[in-house]
Amino acid sequence: MTEPLRLSKRMSELGLCSRREADEWIARGWVRVDGVVVSELGSKVLPHQRVTVERQAEAEQARRVTILLNKPMGYVSGQAEDGYLPAVVLVKPENRWSEDRSAQQFHGSQLKSLVPAGRLDIDSIGLLVLTQDGRIAKQLVGEDAAIDKEYLVRVEYTLPGKLPDAQMQRLRHGLTLDGKKLLPAKVTWQNEDQLRFVLREGKKRQIRRMCEAVGLKVLGLKRVRIGRVMLGDLPVGQWRYLDASETF
Repeated sequence: MTEPLRLSKRMSELGLCSRREADEWIARGWVRVDGVVVSELGSKVLPHQRVTVERQAEAEQARRVTILLNKPMGYVSGQAEDGYLPAVVLVKPENRWSEDRSAQQFHGSQLKSLVPAGRLDIDSIGLLVLTQDGRIAKQLVGEDAAIDKEYLVRVEYTLPGKLPDAQMQRLRHGLTLDGKKLLPAKVTWQNEDQLRFVLREGKKRQIRRMCEAVGLKVLGLKRVRIGRVMLGDLPVGQWRYLDASETF
């Protein structure tokens, strides 16, 4: 017999919204199960039951924005820590890229619940996604997220000679962090002191720790792509909206 699921979990599985959004919509009476409004938090449904949302929920979701920021060094991705400012403080009208093609108009309400979907450490630069949309957050950092991320990493080999091929192979599919084997990575030389990494996971300071494990010191790290979305010519410290035509 099929077990019932929490309605909010089922809505997230269906890609309708995040669990947090689902709870908000349920409390507002914006969710129907088999055509009947369900407004009690914690309600459960069976997988075969039809879940729909009211137009108010769809309209609210359509107003939610996703912002692409070229994060400079010295800013943290999330909450302020150790005296460092969060990257979201850079999202203001004067920092909007002049070549942003989106017709979206900036409004202060867009800063509410604008959270990073993934992180870049304080010493790294490049593409950071900030979103109000739970569907995008789930796509990028959810348990089942499978979108690759591309980085350019300037390195210095700390031992005599050049990095041996065997160590390069370890970078690609032979390392363990925090007691867990890493997923295979694509790692190639771009030039004599720069590597290109393509990863499908994002453990804390993962690339720096991977490099340390094979005798490489990271001198600079820049994220240039998340899925199909490129950093492109977006200047450091500036931002633009994710266009309606773009998908990760």
